[in-house]
Amino acid sequence: LSFPQKLWRIVESDKFQSIWWSESRKCVAINVELFEEEVLSREGSLRVFGTQKMKSFLRQLNNYGFTKMRRDRQRSAYLPEFLAEEAAASAHHQILHYYNPSFNREHPHLLAQCKR
Repeated sequence: LSFPQKLWRIVESDKFQSIWWSESRKCVAINVELFEEEVLSREGSLRVFGTQKMKSFLRQLNNYGFTKMRRDRQRSAYLPEFLAEEAAASAHHQILHYYNPSFNREHPHLLAQCKR
């Protein structure tokens, strides 16, 4: 699978708590510390991506046209995202939001356009 396809699968999976769709379903939200533990630290046949370093993973996002989105201080009204933001804020975790017009939950057919 390509990087965007792997990313899609883990965002859609209920097995991972560290990555989810934003309220708009157009951005990917990543709890950095948990993502490093839950996804990037996997080894062997359980490994998801070809890297175990967050910096390399973020470089891959950028290579595939994802851009980092800035979050304003307003909290989400979408309950799962709000709870994740609250948990992250209370534990001082960093949540990153990345956007790519071809990576949209409402339009999975666009995933094929998500290229380097």
